[in-house]
Amino acid sequence: MDNTVGSLTQYQKFVIIGSILGDGYLRIIKGRKDAFLEINHSFKAKDYVDWKYRMLRNIVKSKPKSRKGKEGRIAYRFFTRQHFELTDLLEMFYKNGKKIIPTRIKINPIILAVWYMDDGSRCKNSDVYLNTQQFEIEDQKRMLKALRELGLKARLNKDKKYYRIRFLKSSLPRFRKLISKHIIPSMKYKIEL
Repeated sequence: MDNTVGSLTQYQKFVIIGSILGDGYLRIIKGRKDAFLEINHSFKAKDYVDWKYRMLRNIVKSKPKSRKGKEGRIAYRFFTRQHFELTDLLEMFYKNGKKIIPTRIKINPIILAVWYMDDGSRCKNSDVYLNTQQFEIEDQKRMLKALRELGLKARLNKDKKYYRIRFLKSSLPRFRKLISKHIIPSMKYKIEL
């Protein structure tokens, strides 16, 4: 059964790419033609999941639902319908079933804001990170280059045995300026000083 829908808007594509860079997951069910996106966060991020649902509602079959996971964790998630443009993104952002950063990645403030809401953190000493530990070093270096194209300076920072992206303090004012209007109210704590 084919359950695809019309084309994605540019804004929806940006939200989806930001989600793929973060916690979103694309896949194709065996025997099906196109990919779908899973949005899955902690129940504490319910407002955020609901926001993503509203942004993608026209390609989603049912509303977000909570689900009990491992170790008593309660997740809140939804799935999109299959979509040909999600298949294109799957081919771009996955290699052998693993997320990668495409060679010519372009990011913008919306993509960066969604990615930061998904996988960003701010420490007490005001360091700001993108938790990119799942990506290979070469992928992370491609992302550093894409961030430089936005006028942001960042470097790799070793977190235990893996690396993540840390923004230089000199870039934090620009970083906040670029993403602040795209950060939803329940996630503002991630950018406040």
